[in-house]
Amino acid sequence: MEIIPAIDLRGGRVVRLRQGDYLRETRYANDPLALAQAYADAGARWLHVVDLDGARIGAPMCRDALESLARTGMRVQTGGGVRGEGDVRALFDAGAARVVVGSLAVRAPAMVEAWIAHFGAERIVVALDTRFDGIAWRLPVSGWTQTLAATLRELALQYARAGLRHLLCTDIERDGMLSGPNRLLSAWLARALPSVAVQASGGVRDAADLIGLRKTGAQAAILGRSLLEGGLTLAEALAC
Repeated sequence: MEIIPAIDLRGGRVVRLRQGDYLRETRYANDPLALAQAYADAGARWLHVVDLDGARIGAPMCRDALESLARTGMRVQTGGGVRGEGDVRALFDAGAARVVVGSLAVRAPAMVEAWIAHFGAERIVVALDTRFDGIAWRLPVSGWTQTLAATLRELALQYARAGLRHLLCTDIERDGMLSGPNRLLSAWLARALPSVAVQASGGVRDAADLIGLRKTGAQAAILGRSLLEGGLTLAEALAC
């Protein structure tokens, strides 16, 4: 299982939001590059970069930072504000190895399926942030304030049929909460989508959580707050 540290950028700083709420922000490092280099020096091979300003505005805003982060030696996957093919190309040009597509993947799956075919399945990550409503796993968009008709199951299977290779799934209720990952959700996705590499996100606290996720069949785990607040070191995570 790949361990992928995450850096969420807002106003040039490293921050974390609780359950995606911009009013529940915790600020960390002033220098994202120094943090990224520390992750690289510790042995991370991939870095997950979230452009929170871009996500809010609707256009990628961190291309200059991305160019610097890509020079750390890690491969970078990044998303936030991707709304068209020009955005995808610009992020690749800035050094991204993979582009993460979230809201648009729910709103316009045909467009994103075309990108998977055009750029290659290794270069596009579909991010489906999900919340259980008591009946099904729904897919809120627009800062998790709007819920469309499609369910996680329906859309994930549709993307798998279209050749998707990388699916990033975040349990919204656990995002930034250090409440433990949703292992049942990860296991279900891994079983339902055998051709897709599932990236689990949300809630990881410690090494035991990572060991549990590995047993679900998830092929990557995204680590944010647990690394930033010292509950888990990257060396400990990689040792799992």
